[in-house]
Amino acid sequence: MYDQPRANRPQTAMTFDQMLERVRYEGAYPTRERAAESVHNVLAALGRQLTGDERVDLAQCLPVEAALTLTAQIPDTTPLTGWGFVKDLAERTGGTPATARWDTGAVFTAITPLAGPDLITRILHQLPDGYPLLFGQTDLRRPQPTAA
Repeated sequence: MYDQPRANRPQTAMTFDQMLERVRYEGAYPTRERAAESVHNVLAALGRQLTGDERVDLAQCLPVEAALTLTAQIPDTTPLTGWGFVKDLAERTGGTPATARWDTGAVFTAITPLAGPDLITRILHQLPDGYPLLFGQTDLRRPQPTAA
């Protein structure tokens, strides 16, 4: 079932070291260790939110070390909004919401080209409101009609 490549899957591979350098650059982190800490924290948090094919497909796009961090997490039963994701990450890491948002942006910027636009779109459709902004995109979801 999964032995055939999915349509529009990017072919560009990245090593974990290259991923850390990308995150270090995007996050302006002073050390490689700080970038690695952000990668593991953010991907663990994302692993608690993603389920199904999107989770599997994203793991296949990532370097092995990053994929293991993502898939080692048990998905939460209650999905978090984008803001809830940032607050939860801040609480778990002992940081502030501002630093958690910064870390998230740096890591998501690095994984977006690995996943490609089709998978990112599928991931964003699975997650609650607020995640497009974390991935550096506009959040153009249609407002839900209110009951009269």
